Amino acid sequence: MNRRTVLALAVGAALLASGCTGTGGTSKGADADAPDDPAKVDGTITVLTHRTDLVQDGTMKKYAAEFNKTYPKVKVEFEGLTDYEGEVKIRMNTENYGDVLMIPAVIEKKDYPKFFASLGPQAERGKKYRFTDYTTVDGKVYGQSPLGVVPGFVYNKKVWSAAGVTDWPTTPAEFLDDLEAIKSKSDAVPYYTNFKDMWPLTQWTNVNGSVGCDAQATTRLAESNPWAEDADLRVGDTLLHDIVRRQLIEKDPTTTNWEASKPKLAKGEIATMWLGSWAIVQMQDAAKQAGTDPADIGFMPFPAQKNGTFCAVTSPDYQQAVNVNSDHKAAARAWIDWFTDKSGYADANLALSPLKDGPLPDVLKPYEEAGVKLLDIDDTKGAEVKSIDNQSEVGIYKPDYRQELVDLARGARKGSLDDFLTGLGEKWTEAQKNLGS
Repeated sequence: MNRRTVLALAVGAALLASGCTGTGGTSKGADADAPDDPAKVDGTITVLTHRTDLVQDGTMKKYAAEFNKTYPKVKVEFEGLTDYEGEVKIRMNTENYGDVLMIPAVIEKKDYPKFFASLGPQAERGKKYRFTDYTTVDGKVYGQSPLGVVPGFVYNKKVWSAAGVTDWPTTPAEFLDDLEAIKSKSDAVPYYTNFKDMWPLTQWTNVNGSVGCDAQATTRLAESNPWAEDADLRVGDTLLHDIVRRQLIEKDPTTTNWEASKPKLAKGEIATMWLGSWAIVQMQDAAKQAGTDPADIGFMPFPAQKNGTFCAVTSPDYQQAVNVNSDHKAAARAWIDWFTDKSGYADANLALSPLKDGPLPDVLKPYEEAGVKLLDIDDTKGAEVKSIDNQSEVGIYKPDYRQELVDLARGARKGSLDDFLTGLGEKWTEAQKNLGS
């Protein structure tokens, strides 16, 4: 994963205003049925992906070669997009947005049938796969994530240990104290914001549910103020603010670089980053390339406990979907099914399997051993939350407001944290009222 910049904009009138008119329709058929006979499936399909790294290093071609052992008449071509969200949003003005693509966050859930072909009924797919409710509209599933992720702090264990910290902090205050210890006892940057690349800041929304250990966290977003006292997002945003305010970050956030940050964390020049379990394998690979020990890469949950237990929400990565306008839906559907079931992509990324009977990845064994509770979030009101987010123009899936938060904390803009978070809450609750939530 190189980019997950989430742009939460409305589709329909708001989509038109954003310049993405979306000509996707149902004229070419709305379903992408699973093919019965691989030998009869043919055509050339284009797969749009945010995994530019896997396109560049040839890994995606290797997946295609394995796929061709089952589907020899299908040619798979890949387009790795650095600014995935931005570029796909523009392409969706037309019908030409690949045959297979990751569903961009610009598309509201209710509009999935306009742009993507159905993969089948949720009642059936939900028996086998995780996360089907995230893309279900009127009982049909429109996307499938090839892996599941869990949020957490990716950290260099050697740096933390050298600073005298061997136990995971259980409160934000303890976490800040630990970063202070790293700052005073090493040359490492205690926490790296990845401010310039922007999209990593959106990862902070994944504290929602993990802080309060609440599987109904998405429902809470739809029904209450996310920045009320002790609400999950307020706790997470306050911690980010305090990390920056106490100068526990890089000297100049405007010069950060995501790709360069990986070897720096692997070598101990950076101590900590809030990301997700998907990032661990990338950091371990960076360690191998840098000649350091991949075992130095650790992963810890958000510093909060409920009844003495850490919690971490599970969520899908980007969802693969079939372009409703594709002339090769059978081939596109074949790719999604094979990539989900047979490719080993989740294992390669040390991620949660999209299959309900899949094993827990080794990378999450420390979570298992520490008794971290993994929560499957109920996404029933996910579309409603997106609508509120769009209406409020807060952008909990966009980097903008957290860039403003970081700027506030480092003195690049005026104001207080309380006023800032209160303002977000007011916008959010006003949108709830306007939408009748």
